[in-house]
Amino acid sequence: MSMLVLDDVQTYYGNIQALKGVSLTVEEGECVTLIGSNGAGKSTTLRSISGLSPPRKGSILFEGQEIARMPPQDIVSLGISQSPEGRRCFPRMTVAENLDMGAYLRRDGEIARDRDRVYELFPRLEERSKQKAGTMSGGEQQMLAIGRALMAKPKLLLLDEPSMGIAPILVERIYETIAEINRQGTTILLVEQNANFALGVSQRAYVLETGKVALSDESAKLRENPDVQKAYLGA
Repeated sequence: MSMLVLDDVQTYYGNIQALKGVSLTVEEGECVTLIGSNGAGKSTTLRSISGLSPPRKGSILFEGQEIARMPPQDIVSLGISQSPEGRRCFPRMTVAENLDMGAYLRRDGEIARDRDRVYELFPRLEERSKQKAGTMSGGEQQMLAIGRALMAKPKLLLLDEPSMGIAPILVERIYETIAEINRQGTTILLVEQNANFALGVSQRAYVLETGKVALSDESAKLRENPDVQKAYLGA
């Protein structure tokens, strides 16, 4: 059984249909990426999974359980957390307080251990643990957004545009850490406009165009696809 299964997911914003029957799967332990141009439906797909933009039609199964009409907080409790587009850190709260917010729904005794894990993945966050998030650079806030999502102890981590608005040297560092998070056992569904980085870190990929899956394959094969190279890799 696949960890995540989307079947004919159709999501609307008012009368505007953003997803027009998206179907995809994510297996446990995988890193899968969604690539495509602006407006293709990548972020809406993640919002549909996390319950922020519930689909009007279609099915979303997580570990065999239907979650398409479930409240977002219940979806987090099942083991899905999201690092949102634009980072959305709490600017007046410290780094440590932002991380604690990621663990808000947890009642187990491993929160301190998971905070240490985040600091190991992102040493800069430990250096700035008492600093207000709003005073940090975009790259540092992106590290914090990912760290906060990890504090929910997810089985499935949703990453929305982690390279957006970040200096190239920090993008490389963040993607090295994303690969490490996946190696440590967290399943990842990644949305990214920077297809070079996304295809480099993932095992499989889906290409979205105007709310539909236009193409899917192993990431390595898509990197060699002439149409993908022309449209998304700058070839």
